[in-house]
Order: sequence, then C-alpha cells, then structure tokens
Amino acid sequence: MWVREGRLVCLRWLEERDAEASLALLLRNRAFFQTYTPLRSESFYTLEGQLEQIRNARDKKEVDEGYLFGIFEKDTEELVGNLVLSEVLRGPLQSCYIGYYLDEACNGKGYMTEAVKLAVDYAFRVLKLHRLEAGVMPNNARSMRVLEKVGFHKEGVARQNVKINGVWEDHQVLAIVNEEEV
Repeated sequence: MWVREGRLVCLRWLEERDAEASLALLLRNRAFFQTYTPLRSESFYTLEGQLEQIRNARDKKEVDEGYLFGIFEKDTEELVGNLVLSEVLRGPLQSCYIGYYLDEACNGKGYMTEAVKLAVDYAFRVLKLHRLEAGVMPNNARSMRVLEKVGFHKEGVARQNVKINGVWEDHQVLAIVNEEEV
C-alpha cells in the first residue's frame, strides 16, 4: 500500500478514492496555498477537477513522466499534502522537478522534511534518477529550509520564472544529485 513509509508520514499514489480528501485539503488551505501557486480555474476546486488531476497523474506515472504522491499522516492515515516528481527526463539527464504542498495546520511538525526525504530516496533508488531540482520563491524561507535539510543546494535565481497568483515571480533554484549513482 505505502510506496514509502517514515516515522511521521507515509507516501502513496493518489487514487480516485482520495479525490474527496484531496478536495477538502485544497478548499481548507485555498488562501494559504494561493500565495505560492499559479492561479487555478474554479473547476480545479471541484470533485471532478480532483478526479481529473488524479487520473492525469496516473497516466503520467504509467509512461514514466511524473509521479504524484499523497502525503498521509502516519498515525491517522489522513491526507495532509501532496508531493510530485514532475517532468521526468531520461537519456543523459535522468532528472525531474519536485514540488509539494502541506496542510497549513501541519506546518512545523517535520512532515514535509520527511516526505521530501522519502521522495528523494524513491527517485534515486527506484526511478534511478541522477538529479532533482526545485524552485522556491525567495520569500518562502520554510520551504527553502526543508530542501536544505534534505541536502538540496542553492544554484541561483531564475528571474520571473513562474507565474504565481497572476504575477511572474523569481525562484531560487535548488538541486540535489545522487552521489551514489555512477
């Protein structure tokens, strides 16, 4: 059932049965998440919209283009966030991007640090990727700290890189490479 299990959280693929929990998480945190995410259509915030996201993620996983994990609190098995390994590139690059969000009520408990560690382990050991990259708005110190604790290093700033909340925002680029891979 679990793809990866830690002390605080577990990761597994989101399934259609998770659509209601995913929608509740998004609605409960809509204003909080909007600070760091692109504008979304109203259809995204519907049950059908979440079912579509889960189905699209399943299709991408089947062709090795992306992997969407639900982050579940270990004790309660409640969905508290998600984490995605996206834009998987093979050939000479062997890399992807990592992105995530966590219920605001769960911030500061170590959940995201553990979830990112579990995902990096999966990416390196199972997917055999060489490099993971993340982009973080420079004012998002908590997210930057999560990545640094896991071993990501700063590489530079991508100017006006992502349209967040309707505005082109700079992003600090961080990456981690699989030092064990030859």
